Amino acid sequence: GEQHQFFSMIGDVKLDAANRDVLADPPPDDDDFLQRVLRGTATYGTFNITPMLMVDALEGLRPVRTVPRHFAPVYTADDRSFAQVFGAEGGTKFQMGMPLDMDIPVCLDLGRFVERSNGVFGKSGTGKSFLTRLLLCGVITRNAASTLIFDMHSEYGWDARSEEGIFVKGLRQLFGHQVLVYSLDPKSSRQRGVTIDSEVVIGLDQIDVEDVVLLQDELNLTSTAAETSYLLVDHFKDKWLERLRAMSSEELDEFAQKSGAHGGSLAALKRKLEKVARLDFVRPHAPVKSVDGIIDALVAGKHVVLEFGQHNSSLAYMLVANIITRRIHQRWVEQTETYLQSKREGDRPRPLVITVEEAHKFLNPQAARQTIFGTIARELRKYSVTLLIVDQRPSAIDNEVMSQLGSRITALLNDERDIEAVFTGVGGAAKLRAVLASLDTRQQAMILGHAVPMPVVIRTRPYDETFYAAVAPKTAAKKDYAKVLEDVDDLF
Repeated sequence: GEQHQFFSMIGDVKLDAANRDVLADPPPDDDDFLQRVLRGTATYGTFNITPMLMVDALEGLRPVRTVPRHFAPVYTADDRSFAQVFGAEGGTKFQMGMPLDMDIPVCLDLGRFVERSNGVFGKSGTGKSFLTRLLLCGVITRNAASTLIFDMHSEYGWDARSEEGIFVKGLRQLFGHQVLVYSLDPKSSRQRGVTIDSEVVIGLDQIDVEDVVLLQDELNLTSTAAETSYLLVDHFKDKWLERLRAMSSEELDEFAQKSGAHGGSLAALKRKLEKVARLDFVRPHAPVKSVDGIIDALVAGKHVVLEFGQHNSSLAYMLVANIITRRIHQRWVEQTETYLQSKREGDRPRPLVITVEEAHKFLNPQAARQTIFGTIARELRKYSVTLLIVDQRPSAIDNEVMSQLGSRITALLNDERDIEAVFTGVGGAAKLRAVLASLDTRQQAMILGHAVPMPVVIRTRPYDETFYAAVAPKTAAKKDYAKVLEDVDDLF
Protein backbone atom coordinates (compact mmCIF):
# COMPACT_ATOMS: atom_id res chain seq x y z
CA GLY A 1 0.00 0.00 0.00
CA GLU A 2 0.93 3.69 -0.10
CA GLN A 3 0.70 4.27 3.68
CA HIS A 4 1.54 0.82 5.02
CA GLN A 5 3.60 -2.22 4.23
CA PHE A 6 1.89 -5.58 4.61
CA PHE A 7 3.76 -8.69 5.72
CA SER A 8 1.84 -11.55 4.13
CA MET A 9 1.76 -15.33 3.81
CA ILE A 10 1.24 -17.30 0.61
CA GLY A 11 -1.60 -19.72 1.19
CA ASP A 12 -2.08 -21.24 -2.26
CA VAL A 13 -0.59 -21.21 -5.77
CA LYS A 14 -2.45 -22.25 -8.91
CA LEU A 15 -2.20 -22.06 -12.71
CA ASP A 16 -4.97 -20.46 -14.76
CA ALA A 17 -5.76 -19.27 -18.29
CA ALA A 18 -7.49 -16.20 -19.74
CA ASN A 19 -9.17 -18.43 -22.32
CA ARG A 20 -10.27 -21.93 -21.42
CA ASP A 21 -9.65 -23.03 -25.03
CA VAL A 22 -5.92 -22.85 -24.37
CA LEU A 23 -6.27 -25.55 -21.73
CA ALA A 24 -8.51 -27.64 -24.00
CA ASP A 25 -6.04 -27.41 -26.91
CA PRO A 26 -2.57 -26.69 -25.46
CA PRO A 27 0.48 -26.10 -27.68
CA PRO A 28 2.55 -29.17 -28.62
CA ASP A 29 5.41 -30.15 -26.31
CA ASP A 30 7.98 -29.44 -29.03
CA ASP A 31 6.62 -25.97 -29.92
CA ASP A 32 8.75 -23.92 -27.53
CA PHE A 33 8.03 -20.62 -29.34
CA LEU A 34 4.23 -20.87 -28.97
CA GLN A 35 4.57 -21.90 -25.33
CA ARG A 36 6.66 -18.79 -24.62
CA VAL A 37 4.12 -16.56 -26.40
CA LEU A 38 1.18 -17.91 -24.39
CA ARG A 39 3.03 -18.01 -21.06
CA GLY A 40 2.27 -14.87 -19.06
CA THR A 41 -0.42 -13.62 -21.46
CA ALA A 42 -3.02 -16.29 -22.20
CA THR A 43 -1.78 -18.41 -19.29
CA TYR A 44 -0.63 -17.24 -15.88
CA GLY A 45 -0.12 -18.23 -12.26
CA THR A 46 -2.08 -16.94 -9.27
CA PHE A 47 -0.81 -16.56 -5.71
CA ASN A 48 -3.32 -16.44 -2.88
CA ILE A 49 -1.71 -14.02 -0.40
CA THR A 50 -3.12 -13.27 3.06
CA PRO A 51 -1.90 -10.08 4.80
CA MET A 52 -0.89 -11.05 8.35
CA LEU A 53 0.58 -7.79 9.72
CA MET A 54 0.70 -4.12 8.85
CA VAL A 55 4.13 -2.56 9.26
CA ASP A 56 4.01 1.13 10.15
CA ALA A 57 7.15 3.25 10.29
CA LEU A 58 5.91 5.10 13.40
CA GLU A 59 3.75 2.55 15.23
CA GLY A 60 5.62 -0.64 14.31
CA LEU A 61 3.71 -3.90 13.87
CA ARG A 62 -0.07 -3.67 13.89
CA PRO A 63 -2.96 -6.05 13.19
CA VAL A 64 -4.33 -5.88 9.65
CA ARG A 65 -7.20 -3.36 9.50
CA THR A 66 -7.37 -2.82 5.74
CA VAL A 67 -6.08 -4.30 2.47
CA PRO A 68 -3.40 -3.18 0.01
CA ARG A 69 -4.54 -0.94 -2.86
CA HIS A 70 -5.01 -2.19 -6.40
CA PHE A 71 -1.74 -2.78 -8.26
CA ALA A 72 0.32 -2.54 -5.07
CA PRO A 73 3.78 -3.98 -5.78
CA VAL A 74 4.61 -7.37 -4.21
CA TYR A 75 8.15 -8.25 -3.12
CA THR A 76 9.79 -11.31 -1.62
CA ALA A 77 10.57 -10.62 2.04
CA ASP A 78 14.27 -10.12 2.75
CA ASP A 79 16.36 -10.46 5.91
CA ARG A 80 15.58 -6.89 6.95
CA SER A 81 11.84 -7.54 6.67
CA PHE A 82 12.11 -10.69 8.78
CA ALA A 83 14.22 -8.91 11.40
CA GLN A 84 11.63 -6.12 11.54
CA VAL A 85 8.82 -8.60 12.16
CA PHE A 86 10.44 -11.44 14.15
CA GLY A 87 13.42 -9.58 15.63
CA ALA A 88 17.12 -10.37 15.52
CA GLU A 89 18.65 -13.09 17.68
CA GLY A 90 19.76 -11.89 21.09
CA GLY A 91 18.13 -11.00 24.41
CA THR A 92 14.89 -12.96 24.60
CA LYS A 93 14.90 -13.66 20.85
CA PHE A 94 16.00 -17.18 19.93
CA GLN A 95 16.37 -18.56 16.43
CA MET A 96 14.16 -21.59 15.77
CA GLY A 97 14.92 -22.02 12.09
CA MET A 98 14.59 -20.40 8.68
CA PRO A 99 11.75 -19.93 6.19
CA LEU A 100 11.41 -22.65 3.56
CA ASP A 101 13.79 -21.97 0.63
CA MET A 102 15.31 -18.95 2.40
CA ASP A 103 18.36 -18.58 4.64
CA ILE A 104 17.00 -15.92 6.97
CA PRO A 105 16.75 -16.52 10.77
CA VAL A 106 13.26 -16.70 12.26
CA CYS A 107 13.23 -15.92 15.98
CA LEU A 108 10.80 -16.74 18.74
CA ASP A 109 10.36 -14.42 21.75
CA LEU A 110 11.18 -16.59 24.76
CA GLY A 111 10.06 -13.90 27.19
CA ARG A 112 6.55 -14.17 25.78
CA PHE A 113 6.88 -17.93 25.31
CA VAL A 114 7.33 -18.70 29.03
CA GLU A 115 4.41 -16.46 30.01
CA ARG A 116 1.85 -19.06 28.97
CA SER A 117 1.50 -22.80 28.48
CA ASN A 118 2.54 -24.00 25.02
CA GLY A 119 2.34 -27.11 22.86
CA VAL A 120 4.56 -29.09 20.50
CA PHE A 121 2.54 -31.31 18.18
CA GLY A 122 3.19 -33.63 15.25
CA LYS A 123 2.57 -37.18 14.20
CA SER A 124 5.05 -39.91 15.09
CA GLY A 125 8.41 -39.53 13.36
CA THR A 126 8.20 -35.79 12.65
CA GLY A 127 10.80 -34.77 15.23
CA LYS A 128 8.73 -33.51 18.18
CA SER A 129 11.52 -34.38 20.62
CA PHE A 130 14.06 -32.34 18.66
CA LEU A 131 11.70 -29.37 18.43
CA THR A 132 11.32 -29.65 22.20
CA ARG A 133 15.11 -29.80 22.63
CA LEU A 134 15.51 -26.61 20.59
CA LEU A 135 12.95 -24.82 22.75
CA LEU A 136 14.47 -26.04 26.02
CA CYS A 137 17.98 -25.06 24.89
CA GLY A 138 16.65 -21.60 24.10
CA VAL A 139 14.95 -21.22 27.48
CA ILE A 140 18.11 -22.36 29.30
CA THR A 141 20.68 -20.37 27.33
CA ARG A 142 18.56 -17.19 27.55
CA ASN A 143 17.78 -17.82 31.25
CA ALA A 144 14.11 -17.21 30.53
CA ALA A 145 12.82 -19.67 33.16
CA SER A 146 13.65 -22.79 35.12
CA THR A 147 12.66 -26.01 33.39
CA LEU A 148 11.51 -29.42 34.61
CA ILE A 149 11.42 -32.22 32.04
CA PHE A 150 9.59 -35.45 32.77
CA ASP A 151 11.81 -37.56 30.51
CA MET A 152 9.80 -40.69 29.81
CA HIS A 153 12.31 -42.21 27.36
CA SER A 154 15.61 -40.87 28.80
CA GLU A 155 16.39 -38.70 25.77
CA TYR A 156 16.82 -35.17 27.14
CA GLY A 157 19.42 -35.33 29.92
CA TRP A 158 22.25 -37.23 28.27
CA ASP A 159 22.99 -38.15 24.67
CA ALA A 160 20.23 -39.80 22.69
CA ARG A 161 19.89 -41.32 19.26
CA SER A 162 18.15 -39.30 16.57
CA GLU A 163 15.81 -40.83 14.00
CA GLU A 164 18.72 -40.70 11.53
CA GLY A 165 20.71 -42.97 13.86
CA ILE A 166 23.09 -40.21 14.99
CA PHE A 167 23.84 -39.66 18.68
CA VAL A 168 23.22 -36.07 19.78
CA LYS A 169 24.10 -34.28 23.00
CA GLY A 170 21.71 -33.96 25.90
CA LEU A 171 21.04 -30.88 28.00
CA ARG A 172 23.47 -31.92 30.75
CA GLN A 173 26.31 -32.21 28.21
CA LEU A 174 25.52 -28.79 26.76
CA PHE A 175 24.91 -26.84 29.96
CA GLY A 176 26.87 -28.74 32.60
CA HIS A 177 25.69 -28.44 36.19
CA GLN A 178 23.03 -25.90 35.28
CA VAL A 179 21.06 -29.04 34.41
CA LEU A 180 20.55 -31.67 37.12
CA VAL A 181 19.59 -35.24 36.23
CA TYR A 182 17.37 -37.16 38.67
CA SER A 183 16.31 -40.75 38.09
CA LEU A 184 13.66 -43.21 39.20
CA ASP A 185 15.90 -46.02 37.94
CA PRO A 186 19.59 -45.55 38.92
CA LYS A 187 20.40 -49.06 37.68
CA SER A 188 19.34 -48.13 34.15
CA SER A 189 21.46 -44.96 34.33
CA ARG A 190 24.53 -46.95 35.39
CA GLN A 191 24.00 -49.41 32.56
CA ARG A 192 23.98 -46.50 30.10
CA GLY A 193 27.20 -45.19 31.63
CA VAL A 194 25.75 -41.86 32.75
CA THR A 195 25.80 -40.18 36.14
CA ILE A 196 22.80 -38.83 38.01
CA ASP A 197 22.53 -36.23 40.74
CA SER A 198 20.00 -38.09 42.87
CA GLU A 199 17.52 -40.95 42.96
CA VAL A 200 13.82 -40.18 43.33
CA VAL A 201 11.49 -42.40 45.34
CA ILE A 202 7.79 -41.93 46.02
CA GLY A 203 6.09 -42.77 49.32
CA LEU A 204 2.64 -44.27 49.62
CA ASP A 205 1.87 -41.36 51.95
CA GLN A 206 2.53 -38.94 49.05
CA ILE A 207 -0.17 -40.46 46.83
CA ASP A 208 -3.40 -38.47 46.83
CA VAL A 209 -6.89 -39.23 45.58
CA GLU A 210 -6.19 -36.95 42.60
CA ASP A 211 -3.46 -39.37 41.52
CA VAL A 212 -5.87 -42.28 41.73
CA VAL A 213 -8.42 -40.42 39.59
CA LEU A 214 -5.75 -39.77 36.95
CA LEU A 215 -4.90 -43.48 36.83
CA GLN A 216 -8.51 -44.55 36.36
CA ASP A 217 -7.97 -45.91 32.84
CA GLU A 218 -4.54 -47.40 33.55
CA LEU A 219 -5.85 -49.34 36.57
CA ASN A 220 -9.32 -50.00 35.15
CA LEU A 221 -10.93 -48.38 38.19
CA THR A 222 -14.68 -48.02 38.55
CA SER A 223 -16.48 -44.69 38.78
CA THR A 224 -16.83 -45.17 42.56
CA ALA A 225 -13.06 -45.44 43.15
CA ALA A 226 -12.66 -41.73 43.93
CA GLU A 227 -15.54 -41.70 46.42
CA THR A 228 -14.18 -44.79 48.16
CA SER A 229 -10.69 -43.27 48.31
CA TYR A 230 -12.02 -40.08 49.90
CA LEU A 231 -13.75 -42.13 52.60
CA LEU A 232 -10.39 -43.75 53.38
CA VAL A 233 -8.67 -40.34 53.47
CA ASP A 234 -11.31 -39.03 55.87
CA HIS A 235 -10.43 -41.80 58.32
CA PHE A 236 -6.70 -42.36 57.83
CA LYS A 237 -5.41 -39.07 56.32
CA ASP A 238 -2.13 -39.51 54.40
CA LYS A 239 -1.80 -43.12 55.57
CA TRP A 240 -4.96 -44.16 53.71
CA LEU A 241 -3.23 -46.24 51.06
CA GLU A 242 -0.91 -47.98 53.51
CA ARG A 243 -3.84 -48.85 55.80
CA LEU A 244 -5.93 -50.07 52.85
CA ARG A 245 -3.16 -52.46 51.78
CA ALA A 246 -2.90 -53.85 55.31
CA MET A 247 -6.64 -54.57 55.70
CA SER A 248 -7.81 -58.17 55.82
CA SER A 249 -11.14 -59.25 54.32
CA GLU A 250 -12.80 -58.91 57.72
CA GLU A 251 -11.34 -55.43 58.23
CA LEU A 252 -12.53 -54.38 54.78
CA ASP A 253 -16.07 -55.46 55.65
CA GLU A 254 -15.88 -53.72 59.02
CA PHE A 255 -14.66 -50.47 57.44
CA ALA A 256 -17.39 -50.66 54.78
CA GLN A 257 -20.10 -50.95 57.41
CA LYS A 258 -18.64 -48.17 59.53
CA SER A 259 -18.02 -45.69 56.70
CA GLY A 260 -20.87 -46.50 54.34
CA ALA A 261 -18.51 -47.61 51.57
CA HIS A 262 -19.44 -50.46 49.25
CA GLY A 263 -17.58 -53.59 50.34
CA GLY A 264 -17.01 -54.83 46.80
CA SER A 265 -15.69 -51.44 45.65
CA LEU A 266 -13.34 -51.30 48.62
CA ALA A 267 -11.92 -54.75 47.89
CA ALA A 268 -11.56 -53.95 44.18
CA LEU A 269 -9.76 -50.69 44.98
CA LYS A 270 -7.30 -52.51 47.25
CA ARG A 271 -6.61 -55.14 44.61
CA LYS A 272 -6.03 -52.67 41.78
CA LEU A 273 -3.90 -50.22 43.77
CA GLU A 274 -1.47 -53.06 44.53
CA LYS A 275 -0.14 -52.42 41.03
CA VAL A 276 0.96 -48.97 42.20
CA ALA A 277 2.50 -50.24 45.44
CA ARG A 278 4.56 -52.82 43.55
CA LEU A 279 6.38 -50.22 41.44
CA ASP A 280 10.11 -50.41 42.28
CA PHE A 281 10.41 -46.72 43.16
CA VAL A 282 7.41 -46.70 45.53
CA ARG A 283 8.13 -47.11 49.26
CA PRO A 284 5.83 -47.18 52.30
CA HIS A 285 7.53 -43.96 53.39
CA ALA A 286 9.88 -41.81 51.32
CA PRO A 287 12.17 -39.07 52.59
CA VAL A 288 10.65 -35.66 51.91
CA LYS A 289 13.94 -34.41 50.47
CA SER A 290 13.61 -36.84 47.56
CA VAL A 291 11.09 -34.54 45.86
CA ASP A 292 12.00 -31.35 47.72
CA GLY A 293 15.50 -31.53 46.23
CA ILE A 294 13.97 -31.12 42.78
CA ILE A 295 11.82 -28.20 43.91
CA ASP A 296 14.71 -26.43 45.67
CA ALA A 297 16.86 -26.76 42.54
CA LEU A 298 14.14 -25.21 40.40
CA VAL A 299 13.65 -22.34 42.86
CA ALA A 300 17.41 -21.70 42.69
CA GLY A 301 17.25 -21.32 38.91
CA LYS A 302 18.49 -24.78 37.96
CA HIS A 303 16.97 -27.06 35.35
CA VAL A 304 15.94 -30.63 36.15
CA VAL A 305 15.58 -33.69 33.93
CA LEU A 306 13.75 -36.57 35.63
CA GLU A 307 14.61 -39.84 33.87
CA PHE A 308 12.25 -42.79 34.19
CA GLY A 309 14.67 -45.45 32.93
CA GLN A 310 12.94 -48.83 32.66
CA HIS A 311 9.89 -47.43 34.50
CA ASN A 312 8.54 -45.88 31.31
CA SER A 313 5.00 -47.23 31.53
CA SER A 314 2.11 -44.80 31.39
CA LEU A 315 1.21 -45.80 34.95
CA ALA A 316 4.61 -44.81 36.37
CA TYR A 317 4.87 -41.66 34.26
CA MET A 318 1.44 -40.32 35.15
CA LEU A 319 1.77 -41.13 38.85
CA VAL A 320 5.17 -39.49 39.34
CA ALA A 321 4.51 -36.47 37.14
CA ASN A 322 1.26 -35.69 38.90
CA ILE A 323 2.69 -36.05 42.43
CA ILE A 324 5.74 -33.87 41.77
CA THR A 325 3.83 -31.25 39.77
CA ARG A 326 1.23 -30.93 42.53
CA ARG A 327 3.98 -30.26 45.09
CA ILE A 328 5.64 -27.74 42.78
CA HIS A 329 2.40 -25.90 42.15
CA GLN A 330 1.76 -25.67 45.90
CA ARG A 331 5.24 -24.16 46.46
CA TRP A 332 4.85 -21.61 43.65
CA VAL A 333 1.41 -20.57 44.91
CA GLU A 334 2.93 -19.93 48.36
CA GLN A 335 5.77 -17.92 46.82
CA THR A 336 3.34 -15.87 44.74
CA GLU A 337 1.21 -15.05 47.78
CA THR A 338 4.35 -14.00 49.69
CA TYR A 339 5.38 -11.75 46.80
CA LEU A 340 1.94 -10.15 46.52
CA GLN A 341 2.05 -9.39 50.24
CA SER A 342 5.65 -8.11 50.46
CA LYS A 343 5.87 -6.60 46.94
CA ARG A 344 9.64 -7.22 47.09
CA GLU A 345 11.21 -8.24 43.80
CA GLY A 346 13.33 -10.82 45.61
CA ASP A 347 10.16 -12.70 46.60
CA ARG A 348 8.85 -12.94 43.04
CA PRO A 349 8.71 -16.64 42.01
CA ARG A 350 10.99 -17.58 39.14
CA PRO A 351 9.10 -18.59 35.97
CA LEU A 352 8.95 -22.37 35.59
CA VAL A 353 8.23 -24.44 32.48
CA ILE A 354 7.19 -28.08 33.02
CA THR A 355 7.65 -30.33 29.98
CA VAL A 356 5.32 -33.31 29.79
CA GLU A 357 5.07 -35.89 27.01
CA GLU A 358 1.97 -37.95 26.15
CA ALA A 359 0.08 -34.90 27.39
CA HIS A 360 -3.35 -36.20 26.36
CA LYS A 361 -3.16 -38.70 29.23
CA PHE A 362 -3.09 -35.80 31.71
CA LEU A 363 -5.24 -33.33 29.80
CA ASN A 364 -8.06 -35.31 28.22
CA PRO A 365 -11.53 -33.83 28.89
CA GLN A 366 -12.08 -36.00 31.98
CA ALA A 367 -8.63 -35.64 33.58
CA ALA A 368 -8.13 -31.95 32.78
CA ARG A 369 -10.91 -30.96 35.17
CA GLN A 370 -9.54 -33.01 38.06
CA THR A 371 -5.73 -32.92 37.91
CA ILE A 372 -3.06 -30.34 38.62
CA PHE A 373 -2.06 -30.20 34.95
CA GLY A 374 -5.50 -28.96 33.97
CA THR A 375 -5.34 -26.37 36.76
CA ILE A 376 -1.96 -25.07 35.55
CA ALA A 377 -3.09 -24.95 31.91
CA ARG A 378 -6.14 -22.86 32.83
CA GLU A 379 -4.32 -20.49 35.19
CA LEU A 380 -2.05 -19.10 32.45
CA ARG A 381 0.76 -17.16 34.12
CA LYS A 382 -1.01 -16.42 37.41
CA TYR A 383 1.53 -18.34 39.51
CA SER A 384 4.49 -18.29 37.05
CA VAL A 385 4.17 -22.02 36.29
CA THR A 386 3.40 -23.08 32.72
CA LEU A 387 3.35 -26.31 30.73
CA LEU A 388 5.14 -27.35 27.56
CA ILE A 389 2.97 -30.20 26.36
CA VAL A 390 4.29 -32.61 23.73
CA ASP A 391 1.81 -34.86 21.95
CA GLN A 392 0.93 -36.53 18.67
CA ARG A 393 -2.80 -36.52 19.41
CA PRO A 394 -3.89 -32.94 20.14
CA SER A 395 -7.50 -33.90 19.40
CA ALA A 396 -7.49 -35.99 22.61
CA ILE A 397 -6.66 -32.91 24.72
CA ASP A 398 -9.48 -30.94 26.31
CA ASN A 399 -10.70 -28.08 24.07
CA GLU A 400 -10.54 -25.57 26.91
CA VAL A 401 -6.88 -26.43 27.52
CA MET A 402 -6.06 -26.16 23.80
CA SER A 403 -7.70 -22.75 23.61
CA GLN A 404 -5.54 -21.51 26.50
CA LEU A 405 -2.21 -22.44 24.88
CA GLY A 406 -0.14 -19.37 24.13
CA SER A 407 2.01 -20.77 21.31
CA ARG A 408 1.89 -23.93 19.24
CA ILE A 409 4.84 -25.43 17.36
CA THR A 410 3.34 -27.96 15.00
CA ALA A 411 5.02 -30.47 12.71
CA LEU A 412 3.06 -32.48 10.15
CA LEU A 413 -0.34 -33.85 11.19
CA ASN A 414 -2.56 -35.99 8.96
CA ASP A 415 -5.64 -36.62 11.07
CA GLU A 416 -8.32 -33.98 10.42
CA ARG A 417 -9.38 -33.96 14.07
CA ASP A 418 -5.80 -33.30 15.19
CA ILE A 419 -5.40 -30.46 12.67
CA GLU A 420 -8.68 -28.93 13.81
CA ALA A 421 -7.60 -29.20 17.46
CA VAL A 422 -4.29 -27.40 16.82
CA PHE A 423 -6.16 -24.39 15.43
CA THR A 424 -8.66 -24.20 18.31
CA GLY A 425 -9.20 -20.51 19.08
CA VAL A 426 -6.97 -19.34 16.19
CA GLY A 427 -8.29 -16.76 13.71
CA GLY A 428 -7.95 -17.54 10.00
CA ALA A 429 -7.56 -21.24 10.72
CA ALA A 430 -9.01 -22.36 7.37
CA LYS A 431 -6.13 -20.86 5.40
CA LEU A 432 -3.51 -22.12 7.85
CA ARG A 433 -4.82 -25.69 7.64
CA ALA A 434 -3.77 -25.93 4.00
CA VAL A 435 -0.28 -24.70 4.88
CA LEU A 436 0.08 -27.21 7.73
CA ALA A 437 -1.05 -30.09 5.53
CA SER A 438 1.72 -29.30 3.03
CA LEU A 439 4.63 -29.69 5.49
CA ASP A 440 7.29 -32.34 4.95
CA THR A 441 7.62 -35.09 7.55
CA ARG A 442 11.09 -33.94 8.68
CA GLN A 443 12.57 -30.62 9.82
CA GLN A 444 9.56 -28.47 9.00
CA ALA A 445 7.13 -26.91 11.45
CA MET A 446 4.60 -24.12 11.81
CA ILE A 447 4.89 -21.70 14.73
CA LEU A 448 1.89 -19.62 15.74
CA GLY A 449 0.64 -17.82 18.79
CA HIS A 450 1.80 -15.52 21.57
CA ALA A 451 5.58 -15.87 21.03
CA VAL A 452 5.60 -14.85 17.35
CA PRO A 453 3.87 -11.85 15.76
CA MET A 454 2.30 -14.00 13.02
CA PRO A 455 2.13 -17.67 11.99
CA VAL A 456 5.24 -18.80 10.13
CA VAL A 457 6.45 -22.05 8.57
CA ILE A 458 10.11 -22.82 9.16
CA ARG A 459 12.82 -25.26 8.28
CA THR A 460 13.92 -26.12 11.80
CA ARG A 461 17.40 -25.31 12.98
CA PRO A 462 19.74 -28.34 12.82
CA TYR A 463 20.64 -29.81 16.21
CA ASP A 464 24.34 -30.27 15.44
CA GLU A 465 27.86 -29.12 16.35
CA THR A 466 27.16 -25.61 15.06
CA PHE A 467 24.13 -25.39 17.32
CA TYR A 468 26.10 -26.75 20.30
CA ALA A 469 28.70 -24.02 19.81
CA ALA A 470 25.99 -21.36 19.60
CA VAL A 471 24.29 -22.25 22.89
CA ALA A 472 26.91 -23.89 25.12
CA PRO A 473 29.66 -21.23 25.53
CA LYS A 474 27.27 -18.77 27.14
CA THR A 475 26.98 -21.10 30.13
CA ALA A 476 30.14 -23.16 29.90
CA ALA A 477 32.30 -20.08 30.40
CA LYS A 478 30.79 -19.45 33.82
CA LYS A 479 31.56 -22.22 36.24
CA ASP A 480 28.67 -22.85 38.52
CA TYR A 481 29.31 -21.36 41.97
CA ALA A 482 27.54 -24.20 43.74
CA LYS A 483 29.73 -26.68 41.89
CA VAL A 484 32.85 -24.79 43.01
CA LEU A 485 31.73 -25.08 46.64
CA GLU A 486 31.03 -28.76 46.09
CA ASP A 487 34.55 -29.27 44.69
CA VAL A 488 36.07 -27.45 47.68
CA ASP A 489 34.14 -29.69 50.10
CA ASP A 490 35.37 -32.77 48.25
CA LEU A 491 38.97 -31.49 48.38
CA PHE A 492 39.01 -30.88 52.13
